[in-house]
Amino acid sequence: MSKLSSLIHSLITQATNKALITVSDQIFARNQILGLLKESSYQETDEIIDLDIPDLLEALADYAEDKGLIEGLLDEREQLTAQIMNVFLSKPSEVNHTFYQKYQVAPKQATDYFYQLSKDSNYIQTKRIAQNIHFKSTSDYGDLDITINLSKPEKDPEQIKREKEMAQDIAYPKCLLCAENEGYVGRIGHPARSNHRIIDVPLEGESWFLQYSPYVYYNEHSIVFAKEHRPMQINKDSFARLTAFVEKFPHYFIGSNADLPIVGGSILSHDHYQGGSYTFAMTNAEEEFTFSLEAFPDIEAVVVKWPLSVIRLRHTKRQPLVEAADYILQKWRQYSDPEADIYAFTDETPHNTITPIARRRGDLFEIDLVLRNNRTTDEHPMGLFHPHADVHHIKKENIGLIEVMGLAVLPPRLKDELAVIKQHLLGEQADVADYHQDWVESIKQQHQEITVQNVDTIVESALGAKFARVLEDAGVYKTNPAGRQAFKRFLTNLNKT
Repeated sequence: MSKLSSLIHSLITQATNKALITVSDQIFARNQILGLLKESSYQETDEIIDLDIPDLLEALADYAEDKGLIEGLLDEREQLTAQIMNVFLSKPSEVNHTFYQKYQVAPKQATDYFYQLSKDSNYIQTKRIAQNIHFKSTSDYGDLDITINLSKPEKDPEQIKREKEMAQDIAYPKCLLCAENEGYVGRIGHPARSNHRIIDVPLEGESWFLQYSPYVYYNEHSIVFAKEHRPMQINKDSFARLTAFVEKFPHYFIGSNADLPIVGGSILSHDHYQGGSYTFAMTNAEEEFTFSLEAFPDIEAVVVKWPLSVIRLRHTKRQPLVEAADYILQKWRQYSDPEADIYAFTDETPHNTITPIARRRGDLFEIDLVLRNNRTTDEHPMGLFHPHADVHHIKKENIGLIEVMGLAVLPPRLKDELAVIKQHLLGEQADVADYHQDWVESIKQQHQEITVQNVDTIVESALGAKFARVLEDAGVYKTNPAGRQAFKRFLTNLNKT
C-alpha cells in the first residue's frame, strides 16, 4: 500500500505543479484514482517518486496488472491510464471556455494553452515520441526532415489475437477522427480517449473541431476535422475553410491530404485537415518562376522549386484566392497531357486532384496547390506518381500531406536495418537485407573512406537522397527541362477559355 500511495501522491503532485488541478482538488483526485484501482484505503505519505507522468502511469498500470484488474494488453493499459489522467482534466465546455478566453488576448495564447494541456494530460504521447529518430538532410530543394517513426508501440500477439476474437460490428465511434471519440473509454481494437479534449472551431458556417495528434510528427501537429462523418473531398469549400482557419490562427499553417487513393492520406473516410506551427522545407523553397492568371490579374502566382509540382498563390484577401484555387482545381481535374503521361480519367475513374496548403505571410494569404495524379500502369502498379519500386526498400507508403511538404515518416524497421548497414560499411560481419543490397553498394562506390566518425553522416545523407527521390517520383511534372515544359503547357491552358 505504501508504494501505491507514493505513486498516487507523486502523480497528484505532478498534476498540481502543471496546473491541471489545484491543491483543493487533491483529495478528490486521490479518491477517484483509488476507485479506478479498486482500492478502498490510502496511506498518507510525503514520499515523491522521481518519475514523470508517463512513467508514473506505467507504474500504476503495472500495479493494476499485478492485482489482476487488467490483463496487461496494450489497449487495457491505455484505457486505465487515460481514465486516470481524465481525473485531472476539466470538462470539454470548461476547456473550450478557457481556450477562447485566451484567444481574446491572442490566438497563439489559446493554442499554447491547449497544446500544453494535451501534453500534460498524456494525450500527446511525449515519452513515446521522444523515441523517434529525427534529423535533417541537405538536398537540392532545401533541408528535408527525416523521421523514423518509433513512437507507436507494437501490439503483442495476445493483443492481436484478442482483437480478432472480440471483433464486433461496432460503429461507434464511426472512425478515429469522429467527435464522438472525446472522452470515449475505449475497447479492444479502439484506442482509449478518456483524456481526449477537442476545441470547437467553426469554419464557414460548419461545425469543425481542433485537436492535436497523439503522436505528433512536428511542433503542434494538429488535426482539424468536420463534425459530420463524411469522406474527404477537395473542392472550393475546402479552400474557403483552409483560408478561414489561417485567418483565425495566423501563426499556424493548415493543409489537406488529397482526396483520392494512392495520393491521399491514411484516412479518407473523414473530412479533415492537418496544421501546426512548423516551417517545412517546402514552405521555404525557392520560387522558380512567376506566371500570370489572366482571369485573376491581382493574384500573385509562382511555381515553387520543389520535387512535387507546386503552384503558389498570394493575395491580401481570402476570397480571390479561394476563387483562383478552385479555378485551377477544376482545370486540373479535366486536364490530360499524354506526352507527360498525365491522363485525367481512365474510363469514368478520375485521377487528377490537389493537395492544398494554406498559411499567412505577414498581411498576405498564401495557398499552395500541389498537383497530384493517382494513375497506375503495368510498370508501376502502385502508382505512376508514387514512390517507384527502387525506393520501396525505404518508403512505399502513400505520400500524404506531411511528406509532400518535406518531412519523411519512415517505417520503424529502418532503425535496425540502418544499424546493420553501418556495420557492413565499416567492414564488420553483418547480414544486410536483400532489398538494401544495391543501395549499400552505391554508397560504397560514392565514398572511398568510411569510418566510425563519418558513417552516420554518410548513411543519413544517403537516406535523405532516397527521400528526395521518393518526392521526385511523386511529382507529376519532373524538374528536368521536359518536365518544366509540360508544366508550362498546363499553366498556358489555365489562360484558355
